[in-house]
Amino acid sequence: MSQSIIDEVTFLLHSFLMGILITFVYDGFIIMRRLIRHNLFLISVEDLIFWIACAIGVFYMLYEENNGILRWFAVFGAALGMAAYKKSVSPFLVKIITMVIERIFHGLFCILRFLFKPVRFAGGKVRGGACAVSKKGKKAGRCLKKKLTERVNLLKITLCKH
Repeated sequence: MSQSIIDEVTFLLHSFLMGILITFVYDGFIIMRRLIRHNLFLISVEDLIFWIACAIGVFYMLYEENNGILRWFAVFGAALGMAAYKKSVSPFLVKIITMVIERIFHGLFCILRFLFKPVRFAGGKVRGGACAVSKKGKKAGRCLKKKLTERVNLLKITLCKH
C-alpha cells in the first residue's frame, strides 16, 4: 500500500477518534446536568463553550493532519465515531457514572448527618429552651404592659381630679 493511502486511512481513523472524544466529553456535561439541575440559560452557555472548544479541536486536527483543508470523509469519520460511541457505550457509561457519583454523595451525606447528629441534638435543645424563654418573656411583657397601662390610667384619673 502506498504511503498516501496509509496517511488518508490514518486521517480517517483520527477523525473517527475525534468524534468519539467529542461525544465522550459531551457525556460529561450530560452527567453533570443529571447530578445538578441547570436552567436553560446555563445549558446554552455550556453548550456554546463546548462547541467552541470542539471547533478549535477539530480545526487543530485538520491543520496538523491535512494542512487545514476540510475533507468530507473526515467529517464522515467524525460523525461515524460520534454515532458509534453514542449507540454503543454512551448510554451505559452515563447511567453507571451518574449512579456511582449519586451513591458516593449519598454515602457522604449519611456520614455527615451522623457526624453532625450531636450538633443537631444540641441545636434542638437550644431552640426548645429559647422558645420556652421567649414564651415566658412574652407573658411577662404582656403582664408588665397591663400593669403599666393600669398605672397610667390611674395617674390620668388622679391628674384630672386636681
